[in-house]
Amino acid sequence: MQHPDLYSNAHLVVSAIRIFTHKNSKHPSLNEICKTLSFSLEQGNLICKKLKDLGIIDVVEGAFENQLFIKDHLKIEEIPRDKKEDRLEEALKKFKDSKKDFSKKIESFQAKQAEKQKALFAELEEKLKKGSDKTKPSSE
Repeated sequence: MQHPDLYSNAHLVVSAIRIFTHKNSKHPSLNEICKTLSFSLEQGNLICKKLKDLGIIDVVEGAFENQLFIKDHLKIEEIPRDKKEDRLEEALKKFKDSKKDFSKKIESFQAKQAEKQKALFAELEEKLKKGSDKTKPSSE
């Protein structure tokens, strides 16, 4: 069951860190927490980044992996309970829309460049015709 709000996910992550630390006598990595909670790595990373920004957890970079530590679990109660997390789908839709807009801009730019090139070639061809007409010996 996925919890849509940051408040619920914060409780899950902090609980998972505590349980993992208790069972394994070491602090968990982000990957281990994601496996425990059946979160995707992207979702877990997003949640942990938000929790770190709020001062709830701390991420310590190690030689091989980052370890998660609980910094101040009481700050979880400061998170609004009704506020929904930004969905990955919404972010993906925004990205796709911006990519479409960017593609349209590129296409219009390429079309303008093609028109400029066509006009330039027409102008050069016209100049060459005029130049060749001048250099032809007139038959008298």
